[in-house]
Amino acid sequence: MRKITRGAAALILGSTLAASATAQVPGGTPPAPVIPPVTPITKVEVRPTGNAATVNGQVIPEVAVYRALRQFPEGQRDLARKEIMAHLIENVLIDQYLNAIKVTLEEKEIDALINELKAELAAAKPAPKDYAKELEAMMLTEAEFRTEVTAQLKWEKFIKTQGTDVALKQLFDTSPDVFDGTVVRARHILMTPGTDEAKQKEAAQKLRGIKQVVEQEAAKAVAALPATADALAKEQTRVTKTEELFAAYAKEYSACPSKKEGGDLNFFPRTGAMVEPFAKAAFALKQFEMTDVVSTEFGYHLILVTARKQGTAKKFEDVKEDVRMLYAMRLREAVIGQMKPKAQITMTTPPGATPNPAAAPPAPPAPTTPMTPMTPKN
Repeated sequence: MRKITRGAAALILGSTLAASATAQVPGGTPPAPVIPPVTPITKVEVRPTGNAATVNGQVIPEVAVYRALRQFPEGQRDLARKEIMAHLIENVLIDQYLNAIKVTLEEKEIDALINELKAELAAAKPAPKDYAKELEAMMLTEAEFRTEVTAQLKWEKFIKTQGTDVALKQLFDTSPDVFDGTVVRARHILMTPGTDEAKQKEAAQKLRGIKQVVEQEAAKAVAALPATADALAKEQTRVTKTEELFAAYAKEYSACPSKKEGGDLNFFPRTGAMVEPFAKAAFALKQFEMTDVVSTEFGYHLILVTARKQGTAKKFEDVKEDVRMLYAMRLREAVIGQMKPKAQITMTTPPGATPNPAAAPPAPPAPTTPMTPMTPKN
């Protein structure tokens, strides 16, 4: 459930070349361990042709997906493709929004960033790198890379106009557990019903059924204790039975790779690791409480929090840059939330897959005014 954030955009573009470009522009979202390290590509590769999707008439070429997908082992590619596609579609929606509200750049701004990158590559150790060859290795044309850089710079410009000190301070004041270092540990069960409404209802019902069974069986285990059992013994029994059953159900039903560990995701912070709906739901729980069904871009989840480590209070100035990064993440989610529900998104069947095109609602009218500065909620 780890979200592809802008810090991982290097691998969406395909190599450390893009990472260098991304590093030049501050204010993005924090990196998250969502994509495995790049493995050397040794076989001769052919640039994919065709389109992976269209978003309000704008094409996402198959090669854009492949740049990221080729870093994954074959067995992980189906799940990875869904995550990559979701990220690329969101990027297009954001860029369409920025174009609609007329966020523009001067050519010299784009040139300056690319020239800095070229200089950095030329000075690379232990050996200089050639800009053109790096692009070729990523299956990127100069025009494609310039488009990516332009989109990122426009987004950074928009963040600066929205993320005023007043807005950042408000986010800090309303999100104490985000910046004090608090972390929770959780298990989850993921089901991926796709866009079919009947399958979505079925998945939600199954997850609620699992929750009910776990709670009932934990209660039975407590009731079976001797009458002399104290409150601590009862709670330990409830906790043990709850985690034992939840882990068993995760191993049997979850679509997440964490199923091997009974759905255990280990410790994670309030932001920067999990998608917002997931993190928000998990942090609202006490230890060994379960959520209702939580919907994210990955599917439907049932979450059980198993541990919590409380952080320590921080001063705003000490964590201002962390606040700015979270603000950028929340701003991205707000823009996507405005654009995606009415977007016309058509997915193309991946190479070698069985056709299953998905149609979305009609395209939205282009927004004509910028989003008002956000007041992100905890």
